[in-house]
Amino acid sequence: MEEKWVIIFYAQGQIEAFIIKGKLESNGIPVVLKQEAIGKIYGLTLDGLGEVKVLVPESYRDKAIKILKESK
Repeated sequence: MEEKWVIIFYAQGQIEAFIIKGKLESNGIPVVLKQEAIGKIYGLTLDGLGEVKVLVPESYRDKAIKILKESK
């Protein structure tokens, strides 16, 4: 049975998303980034458009959130 992926963070653009992805992956947490096509093409971040969703497997959610809180 495949594990459910959950959103743990909404990044305001690709740079922020890739920084968070790197932080989590360096701690052994698998990460997937999802973004609307328009944001990728034009680099827009406006009222949710261009926003990047950071997803992790549900079993890693608590660990991932803890890492993000500690790094602020």
